[in-house]
Amino acid sequence: METTGPDVIDVWSWRLDVPPPDLDMPVALLSPDECARAGRFAHDRDMHRFIIARSRMRLILARYLGLAPQSICFSYNESGKPSVSGSGISPVHFNLTHSADLAMLAVSDCYTLGIDIEEVRFLKEDIAKWFFSRRECETLRSLPAEAYLDGFYRCWTRKEAFVKAQGSGLSLPLDSFDMVFDRSNISRLDRFEGHPDAPRNWAVLELVVPVNFAGAVVASTGGHQVELRYRDTI
Repeated sequence: METTGPDVIDVWSWRLDVPPPDLDMPVALLSPDECARAGRFAHDRDMHRFIIARSRMRLILARYLGLAPQSICFSYNESGKPSVSGSGISPVHFNLTHSADLAMLAVSDCYTLGIDIEEVRFLKEDIAKWFFSRRECETLRSLPAEAYLDGFYRCWTRKEAFVKAQGSGLSLPLDSFDMVFDRSNISRLDRFEGHPDAPRNWAVLELVVPVNFAGAVVASTGGHQVELRYRDTI
């Protein structure tokens, strides 16, 4: 079985718009509830992307769990974050993200984590004022105009990855924590309201992503130094 250990977090990536020779094969790996979710998409492209994302995730997790991919059972917390359920199964932490036709999966057998990628697109309005903390907005405004878009998406993906790692969903106020995201400093969690030890316990890691994407992994490492290990897609 695959393992990560305490020093690395595995990151897998794959494209969603590269169809397999036979779409029936990935569909066969999905659970009935996943098939039902796939069937609710209004557009074929979105349905196809969902099927490829979930089936590839199952194939990858099967390598860590020592199970057949179609036999993996997921349970979900109140915010919809999945975990592997079943007695006697070795714990594995994972999180899936996708944007446009790119999917990435972070896996660790040691640390709770979250991952987020976003395709960089022009912003039609000042989204930051609604979702960033006061300090983050100040940092963003201090950047040169040509660095604004990069800064926005660096902050956005770090915040999203942290929210996903927390597993709290929209119940976690986005202004209750500050991310350091400008390129002159090391990315990190600088403040988490009510949790003075959080900056020391959470690692913020920048993803290597294709041009025109931004991404980050955030993990509860307890201060342990970790690095990302990029794996070949399957």
